[in-house]
Amino acid sequence: MTDPVPPRNSAMAVAASALKAQQSRMRVIAENIANAQSTADVAGGQPYRRQIPVFQAREIDGATGVTLAEVRPDMGNFRSEYDPSHPAANAEGYVLRPNVDTLVEAMDMREAQRAYEANLNVIETARSMDSRTLDILKK
Repeated sequence: MTDPVPPRNSAMAVAASALKAQQSRMRVIAENIANAQSTADVAGGQPYRRQIPVFQAREIDGATGVTLAEVRPDMGNFRSEYDPSHPAANAEGYVLRPNVDTLVEAMDMREAQRAYEANLNVIETARSMDSRTLDILKK
């Protein structure tokens, strides 16, 4: 008879999935911030459209974790600015600006960072508990 394989620490696996999801979220937010002032390449064209990460639950070792399912465009309205000398200006002289609010993006980034840190703490705590359990079993 073979020894049973011990189950993986599902708390660590779930927290690790959340770390990966928050890392992806921060990447999308950084892309939004980087393109907050981008305009269209051609006159009257559309500028950068804000991207929104969409998460999905997934089972990990009998527990529910999370994964980035897709990144969707935010279909909110673009800002319009009168600048007839701009190369992307339409016939009326207006330039469409991205629908990215850098203040909202900065708040989302901070929230993602805090969630990332919280999940790191979960992993540290689970690791510490595993270590203490092994110490008790050794005695």
